[in-house]
Amino acid sequence: MVNTSPSAQRGKVLMHFLVSVDGFVAGPAHDMSFMERTTVRDGLHQEYVEALGAILTGRYGFDSTGGDFRPYNGAWTGPIFVLTHHSEDAPHTDGVTMLSCSVEEALRIVVEAAGGKNVEVFSPTISAQLLERGLIDEVIVHIAPVLLGDGIRLYEAHDGRLVHLLREGSSPTQTVDLRYTVSPS
Repeated sequence: MVNTSPSAQRGKVLMHFLVSVDGFVAGPAHDMSFMERTTVRDGLHQEYVEALGAILTGRYGFDSTGGDFRPYNGAWTGPIFVLTHHSEDAPHTDGVTMLSCSVEEALRIVVEAAGGKNVEVFSPTISAQLLERGLIDEVIVHIAPVLLGDGIRLYEAHDGRLVHLLREGSSPTQTVDLRYTVSPS
């Protein structure tokens, strides 16, 4: 089990995604329907919801939901912040605050709103910017047993910069071994 508990001084900043085996967080046009057939361990969502203080996401992902952004199947009801270059044309949505500032300032605002609990970043673009600045504490990836083939990647570094990760838990290896059979449907 992963320790989702916030740290004593402040919550963790988490880059948190469900991804396809081929590394996409969404298909073309930000289609996330692959998640509908994905099941997770009982209680997993609740663990994250209980430790969560605020969410930071991007405008493209938020808009793709039609303003119906309901993390954790609606179980999350706390503050959501959307970082955008165009807050003036954003639709008003209860519980959602549009931010038009630097990624560092946005994170500062969201961490403050989280009240000592965790912040989850639900945008690959914002996550990459925060990783470059050393502002992500943990990368959490849940792998859905599907190949999307195209869409929005979990992480892109156009400069080829590597980000080395240390695996949490008791395993002596740093890699994860997956083995799937191909489903007929």
